[in-house]
Amino acid sequence: AAPRAPGAAPAAKAGAPHPPPAAAPPSGPTDPAPPADKTPPAFIATLQSAIPGGVVALSYWVGDWTIIAPAAMVLDVLRHLRDAPDAAFDLLSDLTATDWPPRAEGRFDVIYCLYSTRHRHRVRVKVKVADRQPLASVTSVWPGANWLEREVYDMFGVNFTGHPDRRRILMPEDWQGFPQRKDYPLEGPGELLMENPLDWLKLRQAREEADIE
Repeated sequence: AAPRAPGAAPAAKAGAPHPPPAAAPPSGPTDPAPPADKTPPAFIATLQSAIPGGVVALSYWVGDWTIIAPAAMVLDVLRHLRDAPDAAFDLLSDLTATDWPPRAEGRFDVIYCLYSTRHRHRVRVKVKVADRQPLASVTSVWPGANWLEREVYDMFGVNFTGHPDRRRILMPEDWQGFPQRKDYPLEGPGELLMENPLDWLKLRQAREEADIE
């Protein structure tokens, strides 16, 4: 056999099995359906009666209920859950998002985690939105959503409409792209890519000389 050139990859052996094809990226989690022996809380039935169409589906996992709601009705649904006496979700404990690029019906899950200090119960509300699809800000329902929505906008680019101050909160205002999207390059947007390790050393030395933290 002819010698292999330096640095060349070894030839595949005859009859060697081919590696399996790469798995397709996940298109989003499956929302677990409630078990037959689990009855939804009464406040969910009240919501369904008060806002027809406000509950697309219900999910249950490890003691927690999730309401899947239409994005177009999120303000009505969340305002009801805050104001209805049997719900009384006075605290928005968190607001976050997940990115599922292959999903056709809405790339992002935006999740609202609610807690009632009166009844000591909790629920999650999830809406699915497409890239650049408008989603109403809930700062009029819970003012504390201000910074949470700014972070979700900054990291994912979710288009919250009606927000009083929709600026980036972590990244510089002129930053390109949204770092927690799954198609965001691991190396960053490209302006500071350095293939030569010595370039990183020079950058570090320059920062130290300039006393930059």
